[in-house]
Amino acid sequence: MAPRAIITGAAGLIGQYLVQTAPRWAPGWDVKGLSRAELELTETSKVTAHIHALKPDLLIHCAALSRTKDCEQDSERARRINVEATAHLAQLSQDIPFIFLSSGEVFDGKTGWYSELDEPNPINVYGQTKLEAEQAVLQNPKHTVVRIVLTAGASEHGDRSFVEDMCRAARAGKAITLYADEFRCPLPAGVIARAIWELADCKQTGLYHLGGSERLSRWEIGEVLLPWYQELKGCLVKGSARTHVGSFRPADLSLRCDKIQRLLSFPIPGFREWLAGRPRRGADPWDYLGGSP
Repeated sequence: MAPRAIITGAAGLIGQYLVQTAPRWAPGWDVKGLSRAELELTETSKVTAHIHALKPDLLIHCAALSRTKDCEQDSERARRINVEATAHLAQLSQDIPFIFLSSGEVFDGKTGWYSELDEPNPINVYGQTKLEAEQAVLQNPKHTVVRIVLTAGASEHGDRSFVEDMCRAARAGKAITLYADEFRCPLPAGVIARAIWELADCKQTGLYHLGGSERLSRWEIGEVLLPWYQELKGCLVKGSARTHVGSFRPADLSLRCDKIQRLLSFPIPGFREWLAGRPRRGADPWDYLGGSP
């Protein structure tokens, strides 16, 4: 019988890609995706019974309250989902590998190119809850934390990735302000899924950073996407983070990924490199293949 892997957040962007890519990148696993519709992770007793019934050999935890605004507006809900539910799942997985998807938002963004050795200093509720969840997970030496930053891709309902958010706003006739002084290292969800499956296979635990090899401003990201998404033309506005109103946003969340790169069978691509390698005519740039172009 094949070992069983459970993926939480299977209706989310990365969870969806992990399930979809399993036949290619994890053919030896019996993969079961869990969405919120199937199991509410804050209902502790139901979660305990469900996980015990499934008897997983690996649990990859992708589910989260990940929109910064939502976390700021309801910090208690953010804590229940991002911290308490994660700690409970980690406890239920105390004897098996557990991979938790965290975020570069644990950093304040003042310097950029963060390594796993740099000291976290979150400046918003989302980052704080992710850091607390990391600390709970890493108490177990069998467990793993992977920090990501900005994920591109196509979700089932078209409402999960930053690219989908931009396109939806453009189709509604809204202007999209992109900061030229806010930096990220975006990566397609297919690449993240492949890296996570390879990390699970090599059984190397601990803390890892996983981001694209190229540091781009939000404005540069928008410019890169223009040839792919015609609806964005005329909608992008160049702005500055100095004018931002709302929850705190780290200025530079570029990540050093040397540690995880040494374990992977493929080079982590930059965002522009990935898109340059995608076939243009009628193709989806966020295909499920993952890896390098």
